[in-house]
Order: sequence, then structure tokens, then C-alpha cells
Amino acid sequence: MKIYDSQAAPNPRRVRVFLAEKGIQVPYEQVDIVKAVNRGPEFRKINPMAGVPVLELDDGTHIAESVAICRYFEETNPEPPLFGVGAKERALVEMWQRRMELYLLLPIADSFRQRHDFFKGRIRQVPEYAEAQRQNAEEALAWLDTELANRRFIAGDKYTIADITAMIAIDFGRVSKITIKPEQKNLARWHAEVSSRPSAKA
Repeated sequence: MKIYDSQAAPNPRRVRVFLAEKGIQVPYEQVDIVKAVNRGPEFRKINPMAGVPVLELDDGTHIAESVAICRYFEETNPEPPLFGVGAKERALVEMWQRRMELYLLLPIADSFRQRHDFFKGRIRQVPEYAEAQRQNAEEALAWLDTELANRRFIAGDKYTIADITAMIAIDFGRVSKITIKPEQKNLARWHAEVSSRPSAKA
């Protein structure tokens, strides 16, 4: 078993933080995304979508997509539970995880990908869309600040994968100058707490 990883990208960090919370150690193989190794024919045999991370199991199975990888480890190592316990809690965690992915991480990622030189020639870029997504991300941060006035973590009183996704999104937002505003006290309190966990350094 090993994970194809990149220290330069946000999604691989999601998996590293998740595994650190679980106390799971897996060998990592670095993929040079700067040199577009992930977009070459050899890596596409592993993941046709050319993304990292990818979990390679001992039987040769490849599991791509960071949340799918996290789900695998949640099933094989259920403690501590990071996807919730019981039907109601799992559904709420899934709801908040999806919200953090769709309304925060995706706009932040798009604001970078759609205009940065790193992606020129690699994807179709629409700078106007990047600006729209930047504004969407800032609106999502303002909304999330109001949500966090009523609870400790994103999905409730327990730290979950939703917190991991939100933290990775906000940290990655810095490269596009998308940051927590001084008046967003609830969001700042939450971010300081989750960033102080040892797993955040993964």
C-alpha cells in the first residue's frame, strides 16, 4: 500500500491530515505536478483523471479522489470516527462535508486554477470565472462565520472531515488572497483551533 502524493496541492493534504487524525502511517510517493508528471501517460494508467492523491492497495487497486480515500480508511480504521456515528450524524457530516467542498473549496480552487500561470496550457482557463468564484468564496466565508456562532466545529460538537476540508480550503485560499476577514470572529476562532491540532501540520 502507498499513496501518490504532492506536497504542493490541497487535496493530498486533506488525506494526510485525515490519516494523521487517525494515527495511520502509509508510505507516500511524491508526484511532481510542477513538471506535470501526473498528466503524463504513465501516471494516467494509475489515474486517468491525472489528479493526486491516489491510494494504491496491495492488490493493485487504485482509489482516487481524496474523500473516497478517506472513506476507505474510515472503514478499515473506524476510530476515531471522522464521518460521524449513526445514521443521523453521518448524514449531517456528509451534508457539511459536501457544502465545504462545493461552496468553499471548489470556488477557492477555481479562483486559482482559472487564472494562474501554473495552469496555462494544462486546463481551459476563464479569468472572468476566476473572479466570480473568488466572490463566491468570500460570500461562503461570511456565511460560514455566522454558522459557527452556534457550534464548535463545522458539523457540530465533534471534529470531522468537514473541518478538514474547510481548513484546507481556507489555507489554500491565501495564494489567491482569499482570507478570513477581521470581523469574522467565529470563523477565526474555529480556524485557530483546528490549525492548532497536530494533524494540521501533515
